[in-house]
Amino acid sequence: MRVAVFGASGMIGRALVPALAEHHEVVAASRSQHPDRDPRVTWVVADVADPADVDRALVGVNVVYYLVHSLGSPDFARRDRWAAATVALAADRAGVSQIVYLGGLGDDREELSEHLRSRRETERALSTGGVPVTAIRAAMVVGDGSAAFETIVALVDRLPAMVCPRWVGTPTQPIALDDIVRYLAAVCGMDEALGQAFDAGGPQTMSYRDMMQRIARLRGRHPVIVEVPILTPRLSSLWLKLVTPVNAAVARPLIDGLRVPTLAHDDRLRELVPFPLTSFDDAARAALARRR
Repeated sequence: MRVAVFGASGMIGRALVPALAEHHEVVAASRSQHPDRDPRVTWVVADVADPADVDRALVGVNVVYYLVHSLGSPDFARRDRWAAATVALAADRAGVSQIVYLGGLGDDREELSEHLRSRRETERALSTGGVPVTAIRAAMVVGDGSAAFETIVALVDRLPAMVCPRWVGTPTQPIALDDIVRYLAAVCGMDEALGQAFDAGGPQTMSYRDMMQRIARLRGRHPVIVEVPILTPRLSSLWLKLVTPVNAAVARPLIDGLRVPTLAHDDRLRELVPFPLTSFDDAARAALARRR
């Protein structure tokens, strides 16, 4: 099959493109030029908000992967809705048979943060063109380049003691980069996945405090972590800006979403694509090794 990946130069895209290229002809789309080192992959410059760019990228394509987000922009939710609707309509015109989307875990309720709510709105916008969407909803992806993972590593490396907001106690199911890529690649062209939304959680339910402590042990550190109730998302993002490399415009919506539990509520994806999931410690070790 001919497969197009929008957001191919991002953290997930860089890992997914070679996995797809093992079995498919891949068109990797990015907003900027990219060195074409893999003969199995054709890189194209395309802005998902530009219908002409998207139309050119989708010529002859059977399956579309949508890994794009505008986090960091002041109007990221509006941008993401527009871009998703643009790709949905172009995919319908091109005769695409499936759109695969990586979204976010979190109960679909009013308490969702703007970031997590935007992920659901993007999922719905991708369905407006009539092409069946396969949505895989994940919590934090443990991998080199993940904003949430890099934030935790930076906090552990730079601070011997931390005064943290209550969100460090929120339960979540972080998933290894290799595992989410395996899920994404497996549903390509899968009839049972068409029009379905799946939860993709890692094998362990943890808090962000647990993750900090585990990464600290892997780094040979012993930080003191104290939780306080007074740090708002805005203050938390400004605090992170001082001690981590993550942009405050990205950190603030991410942190706002950390107050909501992000847990998998069904195992349908594990039944559809069975394989042993990677533990958090093993995923973190692999991510830290790639950083070196």
